[in-house]
Amino acid sequence: MIKVVSIVGPTASGKTRLSVEIAKKLNGEIVSADSMQIYKGMTIATAAPTEDEKQGIKHHLMEFLSSDKNFSVADYVELAHKAIYNIHKADKLPIVVGGTGLYVDSLLNNIKFTDNSSDIKVREKYTEMLNEYGVSYLLDKLKEIDNISYNRLSKEINAKRIIRALEFYEVTGKTITEQNINSKQDSPYNVIKIGLTCRDRELLYNRINKRIDIMLESGLLEEAEKVLNSDLSETAKKAIGYKELIPYFSGEQSLEECIETLKMNTRRYAKRQLTWFRRDEDINWLYIDEYDSFEDLLNTALKIIITKGFYNGQTSF
Repeated sequence: MIKVVSIVGPTASGKTRLSVEIAKKLNGEIVSADSMQIYKGMTIATAAPTEDEKQGIKHHLMEFLSSDKNFSVADYVELAHKAIYNIHKADKLPIVVGGTGLYVDSLLNNIKFTDNSSDIKVREKYTEMLNEYGVSYLLDKLKEIDNISYNRLSKEINAKRIIRALEFYEVTGKTITEQNINSKQDSPYNVIKIGLTCRDRELLYNRINKRIDIMLESGLLEEAEKVLNSDLSETAKKAIGYKELIPYFSGEQSLEECIETLKMNTRRYAKRQLTWFRRDEDINWLYIDEYDSFEDLLNTALKIIITKGFYNGQTSF
């Protein structure tokens, strides 16, 4: 089995810095698991690491696709499998890093996806139902066909996933639950999972707010205006950081109001990320506010990896 390190957690928790330092120490390369960092020209809003932040470590599946192209989790899994294999073949340690839980789980669990399971017209139909009748109406429809998915999704109320479950059933005749059961295959990976977050949730939210302030200083407005004036795929439109600024560009709201909305949406996204990752009991959680220094955090992460036999003091894994 191929040994893989996975570093996950909410936005602004410090995944990039930790993963780069681990890659430097353990002869690794990084495979991004961020659904928006795949796009070119969206560097600031997606918090894609700069060349200085990468510190010479090779990053895969990052800023390689035009923003007018759609990209699915199935596309990601196919490319990420190839990247991991090539990293392993080069006698290096693959390190999967990102906050898109669906990407991470689908990759590491070796999920096989059903072809032709999407239909944009069906999705639009359920989106219209959502707008007209509300999420409870869609949940009731889901309960009629897939009680297991209903029980899971009614707790987190993720409208997009509810719509996806209904769409999948209408297009394929099978429920998402059936797909999840039948699609699981033996994974080719032996994985050590590390999760980053804060014990004090307010500290995480403060880190998010500060990150957005830095984004604005780095040219987020200019990037957003350019991106919003280009042809965006349905996938790229989901990126946080652009749509929140539309009312500012149209003169409907002040910049301060839009920035507050952006910060609020990002904090909510971080909460959803934590909800997703908390379900995985194999994650070794490290709380960044419990360490006196970054070096202490890094050493703890390295100890977890090495103790599990992922490093033998040479360049072979």
